[in-house]
Amino acid sequence: MTPLRIACVFGTAAAGTGVHVAMLAEGCAARGLAVTAFGPAETWHRFFRDAAGGGEVRFTPVDIAGRPRPAADAATALRLRRLLAAAAPAVVHAHGMRAGAVAAAALTRWPRPRPALVVTVHNAAPEGASARAVYAGLERVIARRADTVLCASGDLELRMRRLGVRDAEQAVVPAPAAGQPTAEAAAKARAAIGAAGRPMILAVGRLAAQKGYGVLLDAAAGWQDMEPPPLLVIVGEGPLAGQLAETARRSGLDVAFAGRRDDVPTLMAAADVFVMPSRWEARALVIQEALRAGLPVVASRVGGIPDLTGEDAALLVPARDSGQLAAAVRSVLQDTDLARRLSAAALERARALPSEADAVDAAVAVYRRLAAGRGLPG
Repeated sequence: MTPLRIACVFGTAAAGTGVHVAMLAEGCAARGLAVTAFGPAETWHRFFRDAAGGGEVRFTPVDIAGRPRPAADAATALRLRRLLAAAAPAVVHAHGMRAGAVAAAALTRWPRPRPALVVTVHNAAPEGASARAVYAGLERVIARRADTVLCASGDLELRMRRLGVRDAEQAVVPAPAAGQPTAEAAAKARAAIGAAGRPMILAVGRLAAQKGYGVLLDAAAGWQDMEPPPLLVIVGEGPLAGQLAETARRSGLDVAFAGRRDDVPTLMAAADVFVMPSRWEARALVIQEALRAGLPVVASRVGGIPDLTGEDAALLVPARDSGQLAAAVRSVLQDTDLARRLSAAALERARALPSEADAVDAAVAVYRRLAAGRGLPG
């Protein structure tokens, strides 16, 4: 039987998107689908387990940039067109607006039957007038050219439907499975990071404007009078690292900037509360990880976060409101009954979260439906 042939197209990816792209491609290859991946070598080497070579996902580098470059983008689309013609996929699955637009251009005037185009929308429009204008243009391209649009959160699905996309649905976006750290490992991590004997507040994410860490530092001033003083631990790297560290230093805040860490599950087991002050999120993987850890969550009421946590497994506050963020964190740290209720509700919500197998099942079902509609093998 001829295997269903899938082309995975991606651009420069942040952690959540990169993890999801690699999980789907590798999961489909493990199911016997013929998967070819096209995108920047940096993304491939960072996220794909088969990046060292010899794996089931075949990879060819294609430079899909994160910002518009008209001449280079045209050349990239032509190169991708040639590569797709050689790969002969039944379905092209592009991740993100930039990759989706490049894939759509590569498939323009394709001899019939054209491969089906699936685009997963992972993020909302960026801030800034010029960036939003570019994003809106890419959205219109995707709305006209994609056969199916998968959306990482309900608000993104609603937005794409308003743009005229008829075949739009929410993507299944699970956090990777992780083992449960031991109490001993959590205690060691807590001591090593300087939180022994006092509350530990944990935040994890890229140090960029979308994540709202400036608001988190403003909120931290609202719990400095507690005794013993909590330690705020921020895990992640990004363009605002230096600025945030300087703000914390000047304000006299008790903050540990931990950089990139490979032991986030252990840090979650060590923490007393998890905080996500983002301006926007889809189905944040790190929120799912916190729920699985049974960690009380305080987060912004934005994007897909309320769908993940419900009203019982987190304290949800308005984005950019440092006062309400500080008050919510204080309430968790000072009210042990509240913390226990949030922890129990988090574990209950976690039991309903999808697995990686669920995500692959859902993607394969979309691929097979589209291939059958075109009379293509698979």
